[in-house]
Amino acid sequence: MVFIDNYSLYFEHPVLDNEIEELEENKAYYIQEIKKDSISIKQLKNPEQTEKYAREQYYMKRDNEDIYIIEFEENAEESE
Repeated sequence: MVFIDNYSLYFEHPVLDNEIEELEENKAYYIQEIKKDSISIKQLKNPEQTEKYAREQYYMKRDNEDIYIIEFEENAEESE
């Protein structure tokens, strides 16, 4: 005699396997992101790297210089 209900592991097992697989993929992704961020943090402890990052990401400049941003047509189409 076999009793089957809504909480039977036979029916829930594939759903739970899919959830476990998805969570393991998320875990791997976040571990990789943490490694990249920790490398970035180590680099930003160097004043020269901090200045480089600020110049590239936030277009910061020194008092005696001007910055010109040149966008090519291929890059302009992608950003729109």
